[in-house]
Amino acid sequence: MKKYSYVGVAFIILIFGIYAIPKIVAKFKTPKLVTIGKVPNFKFTNQNGKIITNEFYKNKVYVVEFFFTTCPTICPKMNKNMVTIQDEFFGNPNFGIASFSINPKHDTPQILKEYAKKHGAILKNWNFLTGKQDAIYNLANNGFTLYAGVNSNAEGGFEHSGMFALVDKNGNIRSRVDKYGNPIAFYDGLNPKEIYKIKEDITILLKE
Repeated sequence: MKKYSYVGVAFIILIFGIYAIPKIVAKFKTPKLVTIGKVPNFKFTNQNGKIITNEFYKNKVYVVEFFFTTCPTICPKMNKNMVTIQDEFFGNPNFGIASFSINPKHDTPQILKEYAKKHGAILKNWNFLTGKQDAIYNLANNGFTLYAGVNSNAEGGFEHSGMFALVDKNGNIRSRVDKYGNPIAFYDGLNPKEIYKIKEDITILLKE
């Protein structure tokens, strides 16, 4: 009886393995990153008063966000999570971050520099950018399709997306796809699980 019991258990384990192994492999499979679009040309001033264009990020993988320094709601959390991304890839010359202010009239280079220091943004390739408001809004809404706008009824007077965009070394906006094969496009800058995903995908792009 024991012999048959052992055979039965072994058979169950074998069947379980046949169905479970593919799922386990799929779980750890490297995500496929698709191209969402191309980052349009831009030209803004960073926290050090230096002009920054797309050329700065050539051959670099970088993360993009739109924020403003007086934001009382989501920005502090977004930048706290961005710092964890910074720390993950600190010292890698091929990684960078671009934070575009949607309130450039207030966010001068000096204010951006103080903000960067206060929030622990010490990565050499992390630029806090300011310039003409129309140009920044065009970049956000049309270039990245990440919403940014003025709203006197919103806390802080502005509204913007809390999503992060991921850009590869060739200036392409990239993302992984969902279980249905649809691009997720962007990464939720407020969600720890999404921060983990973007870190994984940065690693993938750095190896390309």
